[in-house]
Amino acid sequence: MKLILRSLLKLKRTSKVIIAVLLICLLVRLLPYFAPIRAADIAQNQLAMQFSDRNGLPLGTLLTRDQEHTSVVPLNQVSPQFIHAILAAEDGSFYHHGALDMKAVIRASKEAIHAKRIVSGASTITMQLARMLDPVPRSFSGKLSEIWLSWRLAAGMNKDEILAAYINRLPMGGNIYGVEAAAQTYFSIPASELNLAQASLLAAIPNNPTYFNPYEHWERLKQRQKYVLNRMVQEGYINSANATRTHTEKVVFQSRQGGIIAAPHFLFWLANQFDKTQTEQNSPIRTTINRPLQQFVEAQVQQVISSLAVNNVHDAAALVIDNHTGEVLAYVGSPDYFNEAKLGRNDGVQALRQPGSTLKPFVYELALEKGLIRPNSILADVPAHYAIPGAKLYSPTDYTERFLGPVRVRIALANSLNVPAIKVLEKVGVETFLERLHQLGFEHLNQTPEHYGLGLTLGSGEVSLWELARAYLTIARQGDATPIVSTFSNSPIQKTLSTRRYANADSLTLRYPKSQIVRLSEVEVQNPTIWQLITNILSDSYARATAFGVDSVLNLPFPVAVKTGTSSNFRDTWTVGFTTDYTVATWVGNFTGEPMRQVSGVTGAAPLWNRIMLHLHEHQEPAGFPSPEGLVQLPVCAISGLRPTPDCTSVVQEYFYPEDKSNYERDNQFNLPPEYDEWLAKQQQSNFTSVSLRILSPHHGDLFLVYPGEETKQKLEFKLAGNKSAPVEWWLNDEKLDTNSANSLFWNLRPGKWTLEARSGEMSDKVSFQVELANVKPTRRGFSISNN
Repeated sequence: MKLILRSLLKLKRTSKVIIAVLLICLLVRLLPYFAPIRAADIAQNQLAMQFSDRNGLPLGTLLTRDQEHTSVVPLNQVSPQFIHAILAAEDGSFYHHGALDMKAVIRASKEAIHAKRIVSGASTITMQLARMLDPVPRSFSGKLSEIWLSWRLAAGMNKDEILAAYINRLPMGGNIYGVEAAAQTYFSIPASELNLAQASLLAAIPNNPTYFNPYEHWERLKQRQKYVLNRMVQEGYINSANATRTHTEKVVFQSRQGGIIAAPHFLFWLANQFDKTQTEQNSPIRTTINRPLQQFVEAQVQQVISSLAVNNVHDAAALVIDNHTGEVLAYVGSPDYFNEAKLGRNDGVQALRQPGSTLKPFVYELALEKGLIRPNSILADVPAHYAIPGAKLYSPTDYTERFLGPVRVRIALANSLNVPAIKVLEKVGVETFLERLHQLGFEHLNQTPEHYGLGLTLGSGEVSLWELARAYLTIARQGDATPIVSTFSNSPIQKTLSTRRYANADSLTLRYPKSQIVRLSEVEVQNPTIWQLITNILSDSYARATAFGVDSVLNLPFPVAVKTGTSSNFRDTWTVGFTTDYTVATWVGNFTGEPMRQVSGVTGAAPLWNRIMLHLHEHQEPAGFPSPEGLVQLPVCAISGLRPTPDCTSVVQEYFYPEDKSNYERDNQFNLPPEYDEWLAKQQQSNFTSVSLRILSPHHGDLFLVYPGEETKQKLEFKLAGNKSAPVEWWLNDEKLDTNSANSLFWNLRPGKWTLEARSGEMSDKVSFQVELANVKPTRRGFSISNN
């Protein structure tokens, strides 16, 4: 020692300073290992999240973000039965010794020496807590580290604080930690309500959570429970008779669902919406879900999927929203969340899929809003061809693979006709329509307009069921957007909600805190008249009869507006609809992307939608939809959309803008433009017999060239679409042609200006064309045609 002191004295002043600084740094680094540990130092912040439905019924508890199912409770909120059981099982003299129980250490040492193996342990609850906080190897140095940490815990915390920290960290099987999480998971009750049988079983698990797993090793757990009860008798907590009776008492564990009772997809989705400060709370998060309705929808999803299994259908999702408040009442992401083999954890409400025709109402609404079409407009459902760069010629068809010709806007939308929808999108513009969809909340349509092209209105993009429901909620509210709400906050601000909207709610008026807004819709309030007109069309069962029939699964015994959709290759089917009270959105398909067999929107998702809608209105029918404000209804011919004539065989009522009424009264001539020619030529029996005839060839304004010497060899076909059974007269420059042909004849070309007319009763059609001599005779036979 003297030698060391002499050496230090010989050191220079600078060296002494350096050594002093190093010693201070070493002490600073070592100081935390000597300081007492306080309760605040080991406070648990990452807690499990508990959820309840709108009426306080539990929905379930979710794990923390580090996947430990922890729910912290103070000691006074734990059943005394469990406290007695865990003390008796793990450390009977906990309140009478320090960090170490020296009597237990001596006893364990003697037993080990005598048996030449470890017979019993000497770990106290404080030492076990130290091991939970800092797991160390089971070695001599590890044991010393554990003892040292135990002393620091005992120095900084009282016995109740140590016990509270211990029981809130107890391993209770799998990723369940703490008595509260175990009580909620295994029995769906709080730890404060545990009885002796339940408490003694839970106290038996921490000794070896895998070995005493209640789902897999029930007999082992019962034997361990017997040990716990005997220890409680020895410690004087209960008598022998009570222990025997408790051991034979039947205790029912909940199913292996991680403490989730209902709406698992919703709970996991909702948990991701909360930040850390919101998760650090122990009180249940009150959601807008109605648990009875949620469980009904879950059951219907499973039943519908079961009935469609033969059609290679395995998955479905559903969402129910209250139109008045925007609150989510039911949220089902898959038939069975807990079936991992069938991809049950996939969330069909949030998953992105092609929406089929469900976006069509929005392109029609936008076109009406901008005045590009009128409520009484006639649209062409005829063969059409579109050139797509880098792809084949696109020729859209409908589900029925046939065309209806001229159709009213109402018929085109109600029957989900593809060609009219594309023609309307051409008028609107893809970029403009995409902007509107963004306003409506379709945030995942984030590609360029060129990427989607005209197929956007047919579902070329990908959206979620959540986004669809939010957009249709805007239609249901007549263009008045409202946020979708999923929870109630703890704000003291109150509002009253009438429970008439769902029969299973409380029988009295329900008062609840201001709602927590989770997702917002961005569309501005628009003129409600157009939204009312879209609703009127979607609720017109007769208008959609061509595609769906009058008595389809879409028709309910009360007013309801609905739209179906089917993606390409039948991979997804959708049905979204609403009454004045609720919006219901359903999806049926396969998470794997496999196509279904013989399933469309009306046979896939619609039956599920139908069941939910009928249940929602089982006790009270919804109010009717309001008529479009400011529009007038006038009778029109169902075929032409014009004022009925004596020849019209079907008259219906259609809405008009008041300013269109004068045109309606003046115009009753129904002449089809050239875009209908190809369609007319393919009609075996024209649907427009009572309205008009149509000369298909030649076209009005055609110019034909005839070559010298070929006049008698070159012929032109006069072709007519119309009633093939009625007699037809052909007139050329006011001279009747002598022919017995009704709908077609051939005429030798002669130079000149010609007017061709076809007459059949009171109907007629007329075109003009011209024939000229060519200067040069071609090397091939025939004639050429030129359009002005």
